Amino acid sequence: MRAVSPPAPALKLALKIDVDTYRGTREGVPRLLDLLAKHGAGATFLFSLGPDHTGRAIKRVFRPGFLGKVGRTSVLAHYGLRTLLYGTLLPGPDIGKRCAPILRSVREAGFEVGIHTWDHVKWQDGVATADEAWTERQMSLARDRFREVFAEEPKVHGAAGWQMNVHAYRRTQRHGFAYASDTRGTHPFVPVHRAEIVSCPQLPTTLPTLDELIGLDGVTEANVAQAVLERTREPRDHVFTLHAELEGMKLAPAFEQLLEGWKEQGYQLVAMRELMATLEPGSLPLHAVADGELPGRSGKLALQGPAFLPCPSTP
Repeated sequence: MRAVSPPAPALKLALKIDVDTYRGTREGVPRLLDLLAKHGAGATFLFSLGPDHTGRAIKRVFRPGFLGKVGRTSVLAHYGLRTLLYGTLLPGPDIGKRCAPILRSVREAGFEVGIHTWDHVKWQDGVATADEAWTERQMSLARDRFREVFAEEPKVHGAAGWQMNVHAYRRTQRHGFAYASDTRGTHPFVPVHRAEIVSCPQLPTTLPTLDELIGLDGVTEANVAQAVLERTREPRDHVFTLHAELEGMKLAPAFEQLLEGWKEQGYQLVAMRELMATLEPGSLPLHAVADGELPGRSGKLALQGPAFLPCPSTP
């Protein structure tokens, strides 16, 4: 009798949804819940839990590549004027306090929830040069608010803007996160920062975001979904990051095209925890992490670097 081979495991594409702003939480999140339910897709929502100070991002005007990105992606159309004044001419609303019912509704709908940051702009603009005390305070504020909203411990962390420092890496381990998605890369790994192993696995974002692609190489809002689908044509597991302020609002049609296209390509659309559950943590490779640049995004990001090869055995 001929043995029957077991079926190949289904390809998984994990959807990581970063929620950066008050408007994105109030308007983008409910729309994404409807869209995901329509397509039977899972996802991980990572929330900004403190004040919305989006307007203070104006300081990035001096960052290389920032003006080019603003010009390509129509920041005013995506975020709205009021959001762009929060933290400057308007006080920044406290997202975690004012939107707690919305945050809880995400978990109640069966989606994974986790921490993005406390103050999105403060983290993204300050963490690179921050000391241990600053980093601990920002991460503790977010963790305490998560506990207040959800009455449970957070299990996943995904840094705002993929911006990290050594103290933040250490705290993904010390704060008891099951895994994190703070980096950009190609496959799951255990991070090594300057020869220091951090025992909190990373599930890096493996695909470019829509706003990174639009405006480059002839990519527009009309064809950006096809540009991403070309990158997922070769079958393997992926993590895709989207934003409540973009794919939950003006770019929702492009995101729906992606959902339809990925299902046609044979992917299961899942939360990151479902991708993590398929991995053997003790067997994940060690990879260096370092700051670097990516096309279409201003500033430096935490990137997955070279693998550490095992030492050869001595005869």
